[in-house]
Amino acid sequence: MKGIKHKMGRKNMVAIKIEELTKKFDKLTAVDKVNLEIEQGELFGLLGPNGAGKTTMISMLCTILRPTSGTAKVWNHDIVKAQDDVRKSIGIVFQDQSLDDNLTGAENMRFHGRLYKVPKKILNERMNELLELMELADRKDDLVKTYSGGMRRRLEIARGLLHHPKVLFLDEPTLGLDPQTRRHIWEHIEKLNQTEGVTMLLTTHYMEEADYLCDRIAIIDYGKIVALDTPSNLKKTLGGDVISLSTSSKDEKLKEDLLKIENVTAVDFVKDAIRLTTSRGETLIPKAMDVVRDHDVEVKSVSLHAPTLEDVFIKYTGHRLRDEGEGKKGQLKRGLGHRRRLHH
Repeated sequence: MKGIKHKMGRKNMVAIKIEELTKKFDKLTAVDKVNLEIEQGELFGLLGPNGAGKTTMISMLCTILRPTSGTAKVWNHDIVKAQDDVRKSIGIVFQDQSLDDNLTGAENMRFHGRLYKVPKKILNERMNELLELMELADRKDDLVKTYSGGMRRRLEIARGLLHHPKVLFLDEPTLGLDPQTRRHIWEHIEKLNQTEGVTMLLTTHYMEEADYLCDRIAIIDYGKIVALDTPSNLKKTLGGDVISLSTSSKDEKLKEDLLKIENVTAVDFVKDAIRLTTSRGETLIPKAMDVVRDHDVEVKSVSLHAPTLEDVFIKYTGHRLRDEGEGKKGQLKRGLGHRRRLHH
């Protein structure tokens, strides 16, 4: 995790300011009275399951969806009252691919530049600079349909930065990519954030991605921000170690007895496991096993690890991120079909 070392020592302006922002689709509240400030140059992450409200929030900030209530400003432009100014200030990398497969990489870039009225001389210089940064310069004259998935994502990120936006929105930028390609994209995003100085708002449901990339993270669940801090500080809120006992038991009396063990600070049932947060993991495993045996509960395996973002997510939401994501997948798609209507 890179932390925020490269931004310390200077006072930044607020790049995004959100106040009581709410979006409802019929009876479903997708984003629920969110308040948030993101600083200039920050790489900020929205972490949550599919359907938690991440893409809906970005869609409002990009002026694609109109809020039900509340306000937000992007680069000091109101997302409802000054939509054209907002659009001139931002770049977007959508969750779904939006490249033209029958154009070359360079042609896709030039078309985007003309939409933003980037002067031709500046356009070519900027395009070549970004394609070089994204390691695509040697393939710029090849048709996009010959590109790999990772190359397409890198081209979309380069395209989103072509017109020197103040804020870049990255909606699930590595979705569907293999782990090796995903990490390669992370390295490019981190490098661009540091060299370009652009504010980035990234949505993801990959714990490792948020941990690696983001200066700060907001964990969002059911449209609400339930935790907000740097990845390291979020993990510190748990303290100590996490003992995971693989079992399907949900016995509340067992939970109460486990909480009575000295130095155990929290006990959570998580689908197929019981998780204990403690400051003395190794020494408490035997005691925890004794309590479980007293309740005639079978434990298939035991593990001990330092707190992770998934443990933080469980603490604040009561479930694993992937479990909730499976149940709500696609829930908000009806509100997201509007994103192709964004005109510049």
